[in-house]
Amino acid sequence: KPANIVFTPELPKTRSGKIMRRLLRDVAEQRELGDTTTLADPTVVEEIKTRAQEEKSEGD
Repeated sequence: KPANIVFTPELPKTRSGKIMRRLLRDVAEQRELGDTTTLADPTVVEEIKTRAQEEKSEGD
């Protein structure tokens, strides 16, 4: 069960349209991101990281 839910305008997807759940898990668990070369739009991950940090700081 997730501790927090963060709403974002878009999810990280590959160029073929598949959602990269691994990256979502990495951001949620504050781990180093792995290979992101297949991302259709790399800025999406940065936006999710920013929103996750904001959510975490509001919860503290």
